[in-house]
Amino acid sequence: MKRIILITIVLNAIACSVSYGQTVNQFHSWWTYSGNHSISEKTSIQTLYSMRRHDFVENWQQSLLRLGVNYKVSKNLTVTPGYDWVVTFPYGEQPIAQRTTEHRLTLQAVVKNPLGAVALSHRYRFEQRYIESISNTLSRQRLRYRFILDIPLSKALATSQNGWFLTFFNEVFVNVGNDVGNHIFDQDWTYLGLGYKIDSSSNIKFGYMNQYVVKSNNSSRESNHTLMISVSKNFSL
Repeated sequence: MKRIILITIVLNAIACSVSYGQTVNQFHSWWTYSGNHSISEKTSIQTLYSMRRHDFVENWQQSLLRLGVNYKVSKNLTVTPGYDWVVTFPYGEQPIAQRTTEHRLTLQAVVKNPLGAVALSHRYRFEQRYIESISNTLSRQRLRYRFILDIPLSKALATSQNGWFLTFFNEVFVNVGNDVGNHIFDQDWTYLGLGYKIDSSSNIKFGYMNQYVVKSNNSSRESNHTLMISVSKNFSL
């Protein structure tokens, strides 16, 4: 728990250090399906699709498709090489010049660190990004770190296959590589939501996320107030 507090302090300090410039408040909704599909005792296929809308549901913000191969190294460590296909649209008060298509090659590690009935996990993620527009293709690299807390709302959830739980996470995005310039801090996501475990392989979550984005000019910012609805279903192939 001390480590969580320290991480939170560091992330807040980073956010404060880049708080200058124009910040616009916008309202979004993200609708997501995800699932892990076992092919052996240690290996599974990761799938995710996220439809991300601006002005609640009126216009596109982003479309993201994710595929990966999970390998369970140990009880508390899973590594995942993967691929993301991302289309980002001009939206809001500070739109990009044109729609972009991004291909991401990713490497992810998830470390579980349970605290009694509370499920704590850490996600470390590296992204090699190829961002295509009409005029050119940019190559960028980014590091992401997320810590996640799932807190059961009843003791029965630990032994039964259904019940309610709270979810909290914070994720920081940092640009790395030769072409970063001053645009090091990229985004910070903070989420609080309520989930319901339907059975041992599926759940639904809904909650609020603030997506804080530093634009590529390192001056303009977005504070995106986002309704998040997600469904997760795991099954064997």
